[in-house]
Amino acid sequence: MKQDQEPLSNPTINDIARVAEVSLATVDRVLNARPGVRETTVKKVNSAIAQLGYVRDSAAANLARGRVYHFTFILPSNDNEFISLLETQITQLAQSLRHERTKLSFVRVAAFDPIELAEAIGAIDPQKVDGVAVFGPETPSVRDAIAHLKAHDVSVVSLVADIPSSERDNYVGVDNVAAGRTAAQLLGRFLSRAPGKVLVLTGSMLARDHLERRLGFDEVMARDFPHLAVLASLEGRDDPDLIQRLLPGAFEDNPDIVGIYSSAAGNDGLLRYFAQHPMPNRPVVVAHELTPLSRDALAKGVFDCVISQDAGHLVRSAVRIMRANSDRLPINLAQERIRIDIYLKENMPP
Repeated sequence: MKQDQEPLSNPTINDIARVAEVSLATVDRVLNARPGVRETTVKKVNSAIAQLGYVRDSAAANLARGRVYHFTFILPSNDNEFISLLETQITQLAQSLRHERTKLSFVRVAAFDPIELAEAIGAIDPQKVDGVAVFGPETPSVRDAIAHLKAHDVSVVSLVADIPSSERDNYVGVDNVAAGRTAAQLLGRFLSRAPGKVLVLTGSMLARDHLERRLGFDEVMARDFPHLAVLASLEGRDDPDLIQRLLPGAFEDNPDIVGIYSSAAGNDGLLRYFAQHPMPNRPVVVAHELTPLSRDALAKGVFDCVISQDAGHLVRSAVRIMRANSDRLPINLAQERIRIDIYLKENMPP
């Protein structure tokens, strides 16, 4: 290959083949990371690409091949308003992406059930699906199922709850440890300096996002608010009925509860308990995810603060990342960072 090749204003794959002294078919295999090309040849082609300043137009290439992207979201199946928001966002985005040759779909699996989740991941056909967004627990069976998809060149992102020990490409969601720290700082500042107890409602301590929130919460409470005793987590499995059944015993055993951190779903059970058990001094409540239910609780002063992440941003970010991974293009990490939003009664969006 000539080393003194001048950069072209608009290089093509024909130019790459000429400079690298290989066939067009070889260039195509290298660009699409297909097997069957010797490492020395791959280096020659990549060197020619860099030398010519070639930038691939993935959209044009996909259009020429008639390619249609198919991305699937695997979501937990339970009575959860936040999951419903994600489904709505997936459905709406799917309609707007039709003209961009992109199909979106979602499937539901039992919440906190790693076996069913692994089976759902394993049922994905790598020949028909380009990317999968997984919202579920981190277990060996789930990691193995993700590894199988990655071995077949399917992009995988973890959604809301990270699975960092797996071969997933990226995580899309808030920093859950930071979210827990934020909840503790808010709850501690809302409460007086008088001693009292804080109840933590969670879904499952086997769920990484719930565990990370609890870790961050405990860190700040112990450091900045040692006069408040944080009780063991009450695991409600994101089930409002179960939470409603568990709360009477918790308050009977701890009548001095002054604050509640609802770190997961199932807030309807907490609200039902409050409605059935009026209190002269209702505990301060910090909850997660701005849904119609939590929005109403904020407006009525039953919840004091809601920590949230934008469901639309989560879905759009997951799709952009899976598409970039499929096309082997760089990701704009600043654009894909999911913010921790803090809502009070006064600043709820319309």
